Amino acid sequence: METAPQFFRHGPGPLARLVFFTLLSLLLMAIDTRFKYLPEIRQAIAVAIYPLQKLAHAPVAIYDQVNGFFVSQNQTDEIAHLRQQYLADQGQLQRLLALEAENVQLRKLLEAGQRAESKTVMAEILYVPHDPFSRKAILDKGSQDSIQPGQIVVDDAGVVGQITRVYPWLSEVTLITDKDHSVPVQLVRNGLRSMVSGTGEDGTLELRYLAANADIQQGDLLVTSGIDGIYPPGLPVALVSKIESNAAYAFARITCTSAAGVNRNRQVLILLPLPPIPERPAEPIETKPDDKKRGKVGIR
Repeated sequence: METAPQFFRHGPGPLARLVFFTLLSLLLMAIDTRFKYLPEIRQAIAVAIYPLQKLAHAPVAIYDQVNGFFVSQNQTDEIAHLRQQYLADQGQLQRLLALEAENVQLRKLLEAGQRAESKTVMAEILYVPHDPFSRKAILDKGSQDSIQPGQIVVDDAGVVGQITRVYPWLSEVTLITDKDHSVPVQLVRNGLRSMVSGTGEDGTLELRYLAANADIQQGDLLVTSGIDGIYPPGLPVALVSKIESNAAYAFARITCTSAAGVNRNRQVLILLPLPPIPERPAEPIETKPDDKKRGKVGIR
């Protein structure tokens, strides 16, 4: 009797497989815990499958790179825009700060003009010529604005100089620091009068012809004395900064720092001429006895 062929081979059942793999897992865990053999096997397997991992992760990496490129490009454009906006805002802020400082200085000028006895004309410094032998400045007011040679120029801190040349729409002011310029001054502390002259250096003056034992101290304020009839009295001129006395010389060497300066502000005030000083009254001429008898009296 012939037997029918088997079409399917039946292996172990599911339960047998579960028990087998469970026991195998426990065995491997025990071996790994006791003998430390599996780390080397894991490293070998990791090296073997690394190319497959990279290949599987390649689409995600490419997507991240493309996405990062567009994000970084957008961030770069945004950073450039913000930087440009920042620079523009900084420039505007600097202009606002400059305007604020200019307004403060203009208010001080208006107060100085109100304190001055004579009338004033506001002017702006256009430029300062770079001449090593003189200290001058060019103003935007001229003869068309009633400016005349000899008028005094001041700012909110004190005397700047004196008008020396006038053009129709411009004028030239010689600064008090010019070596050929002198101003009669008076010490506020004790009323001592002297003459301060320029040295040709910016902001530096020299108090000349003052005795070595004169009562003067560092930090004393010098103001215009007004005895020349040109400078109004009481305008700040300079501060005493250095005193050098030598018994071998009759006069002390006194260095001063100008109170005002063209390197601080652009706006100045031009003082209009003061009222003319009255002329010296005529003195009577001595008469001879014969003239007295005749009733003649002469006037010198």
